[in-house]
Amino acid sequence: MPVPQPHVPLPGSHREPPVDARAVAAVDPQQEMTVTVYLRRRNEDEFRDYLEENVGRASHRAGRHLSHRELAERFGAGEPEMEAVERFASTYGLRVERRDPARRMVRLQGRAEQFVAAFRVTMQTYETRGQVFRAREGTIQVPPHLLDVVIGVFGFDHRPQAVPHFRIKGSGAPAGAAPRAVSGPSFNPTDLADLYQFPAGVSGAGETIGIIELGGGYTPDDLQTYFAQLGINPAPSVTSVSVDGGQNQPGDPTGADGEVELDIEVAGAIAPGANQKVFFAPNTDQGFLDAVTQAVQDPDVTIISISWGQAESGWTSQALTSFNQAFQDAAALGKTVFAAAGDNGSTDGQSDGQNHVDFPASSPYVAGCGGTTLQTSGGQITSETVWNELASGDGATGGGVSAVFPLPGYQQNVGVPPAPTAAGGRGVPDVAADADPETGYNVLVDGQPTVVGGTSAVAPLYAGLFALINQTLHAQGKPRAGFVQPVLYANAPAFHDITQGNNGAFSAGPGWDATTGLGSPIGRQILAAFLQNATS
Repeated sequence: MPVPQPHVPLPGSHREPPVDARAVAAVDPQQEMTVTVYLRRRNEDEFRDYLEENVGRASHRAGRHLSHRELAERFGAGEPEMEAVERFASTYGLRVERRDPARRMVRLQGRAEQFVAAFRVTMQTYETRGQVFRAREGTIQVPPHLLDVVIGVFGFDHRPQAVPHFRIKGSGAPAGAAPRAVSGPSFNPTDLADLYQFPAGVSGAGETIGIIELGGGYTPDDLQTYFAQLGINPAPSVTSVSVDGGQNQPGDPTGADGEVELDIEVAGAIAPGANQKVFFAPNTDQGFLDAVTQAVQDPDVTIISISWGQAESGWTSQALTSFNQAFQDAAALGKTVFAAAGDNGSTDGQSDGQNHVDFPASSPYVAGCGGTTLQTSGGQITSETVWNELASGDGATGGGVSAVFPLPGYQQNVGVPPAPTAAGGRGVPDVAADADPETGYNVLVDGQPTVVGGTSAVAPLYAGLFALINQTLHAQGKPRAGFVQPVLYANAPAFHDITQGNNGAFSAGPGWDATTGLGSPIGRQILAAFLQNATS
């Protein structure tokens, strides 16, 4: 081992020990590990100016998106910075498994003892509810000359990072729960496309929807059967992509399989002509982040759907920063990202008595997706209210105000409530759609017909809608929708305004609110807004 040299804490890397878990053993010093180091982008000020001028305002939405090559060359990691990380790693005997300037990352391999020496981390093996995992506490440390190079280091901690935001109908009510206020029929995704007036005559052809999954899996037989039942033949093209060893592993119909098949089936029913790439990764901060950056940098992917998340308070600052930079990349590349806003109301399931919003839906470069309860008659919407069935155990839409991200320009005049911190202010969600499991989505999970709700369903619903919109834009020689919020907020009448209900601390009202955002979609009007904006 080299002689120890001065190290300093990496800002934003501090982590507490896992809650409700007990340390059971030291980490084997000989254990092989893979760690991902994320670097700062070069020309950061120029990049911020580019975003503002080209994608940050509706009036500039016809601006040119960057190509993947342009993004990498102008705003990727600099070669001297990449080499500085690699030289540091080699000093401790660590190997470079992969380097990717576009993703601004270097993946390192080595033994636990080598990583401990290099980054001065404290790791232990923990156990909770029969699950055993490696986790760290305290800070990650780096040499002073890397402080201006590295923004995050991931892979020391394998505690579960996120939860899927789906609810199976009838599975949530505890003993003694209050009766439901609303009961109603469930819907095929194609029914919702009709109710929400999605564009007709297009299928999403030419688009690829990237779906992020942190567990579970799907079976091709399920997909073939499901889409055939909807009259969709051939079934949409679905390809699984392994990230950090994650795999398509079906077998738990009440667990993550419900999330995976919900996402694929909803997106595919709405946009059967779009290809899908499902990025499977471990449920860790490293796995989640690596999956997102891989999807963003995949040249095929044009839209990304994320149905996993956790309250902002459950993330390290280095993770929030690294994710947000990836979502900025997506905006610059003209890719649209949707994320579920959570299923546990204004607390996001936290027990500290405070309000929380879910990340990544709270990123200002992600379209956060809230949930409604939908009632219909004769093929028409008769009532749509905020989804809130916490009293009956059936969940409620997330929503509120970020404690991390400031108020973005597109929300300046919509009446976002006061921020809980000086740094915060971003309102969540941006948009909404049916999410109540009682009025949920008919899907097929591990061969079983299942009704599923949750804001998890809303993200792929919007992903499918924007595949239809992008196809239409492309056919008319116009750029993809890309970063959608500036146009959406400038065209609020393109949404059904939800004015009744609450998610705990926040109530619906005219215009944007912290329960359902702008409201549920009127698809043809949203398309018209993007067609108009692309020619203005």
